Amino acid sequence: MKTVIIFCLLSFVSLTGFRCEKGVVTKDCYKGKLVKKGICLNYTITVLSGNMDPQKIETTWTDPNTNITYQNAFRLGSVCNFPTDIEEGEEFYFTLDTDANNGCAVCQAYYPTPAKSLSIKVLNAPCQ
Repeated sequence: MKTVIIFCLLSFVSLTGFRCEKGVVTKDCYKGKLVKKGICLNYTITVLSGNMDPQKIETTWTDPNTNITYQNAFRLGSVCNFPTDIEEGEEFYFTLDTDANNGCAVCQAYYPTPAKSLSIKVLNAPCQ
């Protein structure tokens, strides 16, 4: 009987501990930075942390207009749902979004971006 009570208490503590965590608990969560907010949503983002598959991003990319080299960069693919209040230089947390709707109207002006593109969903809280 004593063992059952201890087991129940430990189970309760471990379950409630997961519920009390701050931030977003997700398997594939990344910290990124909007490094270039180019015209017509030609945005370049770098991955600052998280286990991103290196084949999905440019490990090194140089902006030909500024000659600035970025590490772990990609072009924003989900232009329709990227928050408008994120400014160049700001960091944020995100997950990959395979269901992104990219059917919005975007002007056709061009600013150089990395060749590799990812659709992402910006999170409201840090990764855990």
